[in-house]
Amino acid sequence: MPSTQTEVKEYSYFAGNQWRKAENNQLFEVHEPYSGKLYARVAAGSRGDAKVAVDAAASAYPAWSETTPAEKARLFLKAADIVRRRRTEIAEVLARETGSTISFATFQQDLVAATLQQVAGWVYLPKGEVLETNVPGSHSIGVRRPLGVVASCTPWNGANVLSWRAVISPVAAGNTVVVKPSEFAPISAGVMLAEVAEEAGFPSGVINVVTHAPGAAAAIADEFFDRPEVRVINLIGGVKTARMLAERAGKLLKRTVMELGGFNPMIILDDVDVDYAVRTATFGSFFHQGQICLNTRRIIVQRKIYDEFLAKFIARTNTLPAGDPLDPKTIIGPIISSNAARLVDERVGEAVSRGAKVHTGARYDGQIYFPTILTDVPLDAAIANEETFGPVVVVEVVDTPDEAIAAANRTMYGLTSSILAGDTYKAFEMAPKVLAGIVNVNSPTVNDEIHAPMGGVRDSGWGRTGPRSLEDFSDVIWINSNSGQRQYPF
Repeated sequence: MPSTQTEVKEYSYFAGNQWRKAENNQLFEVHEPYSGKLYARVAAGSRGDAKVAVDAAASAYPAWSETTPAEKARLFLKAADIVRRRRTEIAEVLARETGSTISFATFQQDLVAATLQQVAGWVYLPKGEVLETNVPGSHSIGVRRPLGVVASCTPWNGANVLSWRAVISPVAAGNTVVVKPSEFAPISAGVMLAEVAEEAGFPSGVINVVTHAPGAAAAIADEFFDRPEVRVINLIGGVKTARMLAERAGKLLKRTVMELGGFNPMIILDDVDVDYAVRTATFGSFFHQGQICLNTRRIIVQRKIYDEFLAKFIARTNTLPAGDPLDPKTIIGPIISSNAARLVDERVGEAVSRGAKVHTGARYDGQIYFPTILTDVPLDAAIANEETFGPVVVVEVVDTPDEAIAAANRTMYGLTSSILAGDTYKAFEMAPKVLAGIVNVNSPTVNDEIHAPMGGVRDSGWGRTGPRSLEDFSDVIWINSNSGQRQYPF
């Protein structure tokens, strides 16, 4: 049942294992996307507050970089236990702060706990390798070494799980972290993480969180870029932001890790079980109101089954209940903000004005945008090319599998994709032709396992999740040792 909580809490930011007020004592307001009610007031951090956090992380780095794997594992496992214990509480924060349905918010807590548990094992993975050498009597090895301070900028969608993802790999590799959560999710993408880290017993300065008001991110970023101790800018966000950060980081030779958006295609071949394809497409398109980077944005269907698929897809979409995200029956909750809802509607309207056909949706009530299916969308319309964070999907028709591949590769995004087919082997043969970091055969574009190398190609970023992510937050040091006296040419 929906909570009746009415208390408006105030939250500080977290640096050096201390909860601190912003240096100007300013707070900013967070409102619930569904009701519009004031939910919380949060520290409006400034550049000075970012400096405090970076100082704490830099001071903690030498000791943390030498911390034993046993101690790291203990802390990660303790954090997992805390997340499990606070599962219901944190899920409600997510629902209230970001509009996530309570079912998705609860799922995030289970995923966070499982992720922390898995990461406890990553700390025991080999940190190097023995290399062959052509020099007699020599021994050659490559050893991984952490980098320093990592600045992680985390999003509001999937706020809790993605904020932890931006922390676990750098910390497991021996780095310290400063998290800058989105102003739309300062609590669930920042404060909650810091509370768990503090209770778990992570040493002072290893994990820090600096919150900021809308429009104030630039000052925080300035501190990250100007501090030599910050060696990596780790972004989970949009392409526009990534371009600015990557350009600035390149001038300073700071490393970047970018998990960006996607314009994710789902190819449906004509030998598929149509009812299964409809269920898969509905989930992929409208999960979390279309507000995660893995959502299906385009559905590319072979002509033979196009009419049947479209009719059944429309019918199923019209059954999805929309409303209060705290109601367990709700599938479609609110869009994150009124401006975001208007942007979705503007892009739908632009496509319709140019000939696109609406089959359902294309309307909103408050910040609830109803699931929308479009066809006949011009290829140069914004909604046919740009990631639009909302429950809107474009359905296209093609004649052949080759045409489907060409359509899937039309944009420069390349995060995730899906191929649905009766002949699994045929789909598997097609998979490498899709220019995406993830290709799901007979499963939705929304698919994620923490141990898998998830990540994008082209405009969807670089870097991977899973154990391989440790490589993004460490350097390889080549060490040579000679057991005798080498001979030289002079």
